Amino acid sequence: MKNIVLIGMPGCGKSTVGVILAKTIGAEFVDTDLVIQKREGRLLQQILDTRGVKAFLEAEEAAVRSLACHQTVIATGGSVVYSEAAMEHLRRDGTIIYLQLSYEEMMRRLDNITTRGIVIPEGSTMRDVFDQRSGLYERYADVTLPCSGRTVEETVEAIVKAV
Repeated sequence: MKNIVLIGMPGCGKSTVGVILAKTIGAEFVDTDLVIQKREGRLLQQILDTRGVKAFLEAEEAAVRSLACHQTVIATGGSVVYSEAAMEHLRRDGTIIYLQLSYEEMMRRLDNITTRGIVIPEGSTMRDVFDQRSGLYERYADVTLPCSGRTVEETVEAIVKAV
């Protein structure tokens, strides 16, 4: 089995779906946000606040490129698609699943935008980030899975059928 790599905007359920998917198919699970935090010794938001967006993205790329996973469900941070090198590394032994969510649904799910560790470049709005990333998610995805209105279990079931 190839790795299953989950990409998408914050709030789309990558981590939650990833844990349940891994249990369902008997795979390992890795959350790249946790890998970054462990490597950096601080929370995502702390990295952004103290080192800035550019340093955060460099840390994210390094963390992702350090992964040597097999038969693993990998939940990525929403900003991973800014790094072509990271995405190529993930694609090498993985199927990329884009958990697509509408902007409105994403905003309903997110109540902690300023503390969650979301990469929002200075001068940009969450809508700007959504619009910019959507095209990148589509570009890298092997499978695009609309998630608005689906339960976690329905999303897991759809991924199992897709791969």
